Amino acid sequence: MTSPPFAAPATEAGPTPAPRRTRRRYAVVGTGHRARLYTDAMTGEHADVADLVALCDTNPVRLAFHTERARRAGADVPAGYDAHDVGRMLDEVRPDVVVVSSPDRMHAEHVAAALHHGADVVVEKPLTIDAAGMYTILAAARTSGRQVTVAHNYRYAPRNAALRQVVADGRIGDVVSVHFEWLLDTAHGADYFRRWHRDKATSGGLLVHKASHHFDLVGWWTQDVPESVYARGGLRFYGEAAGDGGPRYALDLAADPELASLYAGDAATDGYRRDRDPFSPGATIEDTLSLLVGYRSGASMTYSLTAHSPWEGYRVAINGTRGRAELDVVERCHTTEGLPGARPDDGASACCEVRRGGGRLVVQEHWGRAVEVPLVGSAGHGEGDAAMLHDVLRDHLPPSEGGPVADPLGRRAGVVDGLRAVAVGVAGNRSLATGQVVPVASLGIPL
Repeated sequence: MTSPPFAAPATEAGPTPAPRRTRRRYAVVGTGHRARLYTDAMTGEHADVADLVALCDTNPVRLAFHTERARRAGADVPAGYDAHDVGRMLDEVRPDVVVVSSPDRMHAEHVAAALHHGADVVVEKPLTIDAAGMYTILAAARTSGRQVTVAHNYRYAPRNAALRQVVADGRIGDVVSVHFEWLLDTAHGADYFRRWHRDKATSGGLLVHKASHHFDLVGWWTQDVPESVYARGGLRFYGEAAGDGGPRYALDLAADPELASLYAGDAATDGYRRDRDPFSPGATIEDTLSLLVGYRSGASMTYSLTAHSPWEGYRVAINGTRGRAELDVVERCHTTEGLPGARPDDGASACCEVRRGGGRLVVQEHWGRAVEVPLVGSAGHGEGDAAMLHDVLRDHLPPSEGGPVADPLGRRAGVVDGLRAVAVGVAGNRSLATGQVVPVASLGIPL
């Protein structure tokens, strides 16, 4: 169903911004595994500028897990709230910033509530999962005047920044087309079919939850805006139609103390299963996807996502009027039995002679030889997270006091960036359902 055309609200000053302080007060809504990135940063490396004052979740065991970590770090114990009490938490605690890391379908509600209470927001990707959520967040951001930051951490990976620099420097001219292939291996890919992500109504499917990372990168690399989407795909590998995947796909929560603390035993009393069989009934998301995306400049992108590859990584080729840039990344070159649910090692180990871990960026201009651009750092999730956290948690400080320095590449993603990233996936889901090309404008959100 198409959202109503967006009518820009009457201009209002909104809440008067509080004077900048050296320290800011943070609340975290949604205390699953990803929330630890923020809670540990606020009580550890960035404890000098961040006060973790409140946690909010449906599960008291997960609240206790993060509270205990804060206590052990020597921080003040944050107040705990049930997920139904987000409004009360905002009234009582009055945080300066709210970190939203709840399930994707709840993002719009939690982001809007925080903005209307005068707080800035840092929200995990995807910004939201559908056009109604996009409308809600944009309206709240415009009326409140508060800041929304979307945690598109892949912008901070040095290899991705290097490709952005190549395009920005004009080395390949004006962008004409992009080919982007992303491969999730049978350890990482299967994990989306064990968790709440397997329900499309909760996650928006991999086109929204996972691929919003990729669509954001393309928009950032090319500085372009998506206009139309045609998608094909389906559930081809996981799910009940594929049968029993066997013990190779079983996840033993007890083997990971942190996952066990968050999701096993008493933590499972809310009914949430973190270790579902990826071949069990009920999965409503796709594991194989292809898109054709048209952009405002006239450029196009072909995109492919495979969630059942024997190796993990991605390949990007950007064709321009002066040449071509190619980025090839191997995050994990193979999986083995006994490695269910493992996370990509970001190319830290060259485990295969044929397919070595790491990244390679090659630029070739017309009439010239191919040139390899040196890449610095491991450049994976971990390094991107660290750089993003420094940018986000210290952005209220001047560079002379440890705040972020000027960033000509514009790594920090705001609300419009987040909307553009999910717009491709939301339009793609409509295309999957209808078999038609879907204009992004039909979502009713100005981009």
